[in-house]
Amino acid sequence: MPAGEGMLEGLDGIPARLAETVESFALIDHHVHGCYADPIDRAAFEESFNEASTDPIPAFMTQFDSQPGFAFRRWCAPLLGLERHAPADEYWAARSALAPAELDRLLLPRAGVEHWVMDTGFSLRPITDLAAMAEESGGSASEIVRLELVAESLLAAGTAPDDFAEAFRAAIADAAEHAKGFKTIVAYRVGFDIDWTPPADDAVAAAVGRWAAQAQERPRLADPILEAFVVHAAVALGLPLQVHVGFGDRDLDLHRTNPMLLLPLLRWMNGQGPEVQRTPVTLLHCYPYHREAGYLAQAFDNVYFDVGLGVNYLGAQSRQLIAESLEVAPFAKQLYSSDAFGLPELHLVGSILWRRGMAAALARWVREGEWSEVDACRVFEMIGAENGRRVYRL
Repeated sequence: MPAGEGMLEGLDGIPARLAETVESFALIDHHVHGCYADPIDRAAFEESFNEASTDPIPAFMTQFDSQPGFAFRRWCAPLLGLERHAPADEYWAARSALAPAELDRLLLPRAGVEHWVMDTGFSLRPITDLAAMAEESGGSASEIVRLELVAESLLAAGTAPDDFAEAFRAAIADAAEHAKGFKTIVAYRVGFDIDWTPPADDAVAAAVGRWAAQAQERPRLADPILEAFVVHAAVALGLPLQVHVGFGDRDLDLHRTNPMLLLPLLRWMNGQGPEVQRTPVTLLHCYPYHREAGYLAQAFDNVYFDVGLGVNYLGAQSRQLIAESLEVAPFAKQLYSSDAFGLPELHLVGSILWRRGMAAALARWVREGEWSEVDACRVFEMIGAENGRRVYRL
């Protein structure tokens, strides 16, 4: 269960029943990754809580002097036997004394997550799989399949251009037998401002031919025709489709990841009949486009969103982001996510910060008489787990 004692410290006027719900309710993290399975050095550790850059840390600074770094020292240091806000060097010394699995078993259960829906896509370092994540956290886990990785694997295996479309459909149909959904990183590869018309198989074959002619040792899908194809192929299967939106690594053109650019795709999906319309589209992270994502969740019955990644990276300021995420979208269309990757600190702090942000926003509305405490608790539970359970059929 989460480290409930002291979790809401510093937040005044949280009604008793809401406080109990926030501290004890088990979450479903609908988009998350595993933890590093091998020891890492301090440089790799600090690089792992800078989302945008993997450059070596300059000598004049430390990533501990950031919102995530301050949050680690506040919320994780006491679990390592340190005083809260312990200096960075002390934190690193205590952390590095533990094996990765020990650290996971110490931090992950305190996130209070009963189920992790995991993107098991590419990682440069060994990372925990579904079974290890479940065992080390005391919860359970299921898989999300990354579409671009499936396509790249087919090209690497020598799939002929004329056979590619059918081979891809067959591969993701097989994956759908065990996965809870699919994910696309089209935001990174080409952006959202592409032609979202479903491409014909002959256009796919021609694009694969061009891709194969210039592919390197590790193929990288970055063709707008093929990105449109893999998304439409996944949508046809009806499982939830996760779409990275907004904030991310620096190889992403942020201005091309505004989810409003997905309107042609969403309008197409909602004009094709009930079979396709029911395919959920979950917009991930969304910062700084969380208000646009909320609008789309309000406008389209099959669109959902979260503010996961932004919560960790905004740290103490994430309460404002969380409050803004509650503005326009129906509460049945919002989901909890940490998008934690590599560091179990991110899995834990993502949960704590989200709980605190929700408590602060909901309690204010209860105190002002805008909401009842019963409704505040119910909405927390909806976003924290019940919506995810419904969307992913857990």
